[in-house]
Amino acid sequence: MADQSTKKRIAIFGSTGSIGTQALEVIRANADLFEVEILTAQTNDELLITQALEYKPNAVVIGDDGRYQKVKEALSSTDIKVFAGEAALEEVAEFDTYDMMLAGIVGFAGLKPTLKAVEKGKAVGLANKETLVVAGDIVMQKAIEKRVPVIPVDSEHSAIFQCLIGEARNPIEKIILTASGGPFLGKKPNFLVNVKRDHALQHPNWSMGAKISIDSATLMNKGLEMIEAKWLFNLRPDQIEVVIHPQSIIHSMVQFEDGSIKAQMGLPDMKLPIQYAMAFPGRIKNDFPRLNFKKYPALNFEEPDVKTFRNLALAMEALNKAGNMPCVLNAANEIAVWAFLRNRIGFLDMTALVEKTMENVTFIEKPTLQEYFESDAEARNFAASLINL
Repeated sequence: MADQSTKKRIAIFGSTGSIGTQALEVIRANADLFEVEILTAQTNDELLITQALEYKPNAVVIGDDGRYQKVKEALSSTDIKVFAGEAALEEVAEFDTYDMMLAGIVGFAGLKPTLKAVEKGKAVGLANKETLVVAGDIVMQKAIEKRVPVIPVDSEHSAIFQCLIGEARNPIEKIILTASGGPFLGKKPNFLVNVKRDHALQHPNWSMGAKISIDSATLMNKGLEMIEAKWLFNLRPDQIEVVIHPQSIIHSMVQFEDGSIKAQMGLPDMKLPIQYAMAFPGRIKNDFPRLNFKKYPALNFEEPDVKTFRNLALAMEALNKAGNMPCVLNAANEIAVWAFLRNRIGFLDMTALVEKTMENVTFIEKPTLQEYFESDAEARNFAASLINL
């Protein structure tokens, strides 16, 4: 057993989601290297309590105030501090007692706590792409000022990050983000118009939460990843390319100025990028299944169909226009996915909703953080008004 002081103390924001639960599995398997300092959840009090009793963090936050009493009582026999509410997420993010935040809260809600962690000089393992989509310029500028690493946990960005190790002085010509194409690869609008929620939630290669599963089905996920990549790797929009790769074995690639391409490969398993981010700069031995090339005699690549999956085209438009447009795109998309998951709008209506919102919300070229928050609210209100929520 390593002594307490050498263990990396991890704060998992969004511990009951897909990323959070897998991160805890990694910690369980490497208890000599990591310990849990903070756990947060929005509404899943049952799982939060179970996690807290097993991992004994210093503090937990339940975002939904109404569930505070239940969590407090369940943990009353322990020394675990219990907090509740949105403001508590930010307060706990400012604690000095952890070394790294794993930012796994879904959507815009992850921005404020992540920014607080960066301001406190904490390393961030970033699984919340919306944080950089919404305010990437502000977050990354702050990370440079505070000299804190922002290590991507998304499999694609982790792949690029890994390919860039040792290449600090070598300019990138372009990056190639791979996309599985989602469950409806090759389908046309006449098929998609009838797609239902449960169908869209089934991803061929990855097991993920509901929001990201729908974003993968519409290709919005890849659009958000393009915007995130711009900020993470300091790229111009024309240096970011998307290619459909249905097998999800190559997780992404970097092409350098000499034309050489590096790829990071492996079986689709989110635990690998999670573990890599938490252990960086080292690699930890594990018993995850290994890629057997003989089982994949062919790897395929094709152009994304942006005429059918117009979300990707809208995201590219937001990426090129910059300013608050990615923030608006993200806010409208969160409302669209929310409505689709509740069977309020159809599959193709999600794109229409995002497009209309982008056309109607005030464009700001160089927004302040406050203006990002205002753009987010304005876009949500406009998108919601379109579905009579």
